[in-house]
Amino acid sequence: MDNKLNEIRRKIRFLRSEMLGAEDNIRKQVNRDEDCSEAAMRLMAMRATMVGLIGERNRLGGEERLLNVDERLKLDVRALSRKPAVGATGRRER
Repeated sequence: MDNKLNEIRRKIRFLRSEMLGAEDNIRKQVNRDEDCSEAAMRLMAMRATMVGLIGERNRLGGEERLLNVDERLKLDVRALSRKPAVGATGRRER
């Protein structure tokens, strides 16, 4: 089951990158005042596929909880040390 779950996650990751490319393509077409209906329909089909993949992933127990804003702000994502790394160039060096 882990292999199936990893395969679904891989498909989701690939589909997300494809969707970003399609969205970028739509933005470019809109900026050039071109018809983007075909690209928009493809994007909507990708979204439907994404919903199906996410549902299947969740059914297999791979559900990932999304954090709200407060929870994300409370995460400690700071560096462990404020000292620069050895060999790192600082602003004072010229």
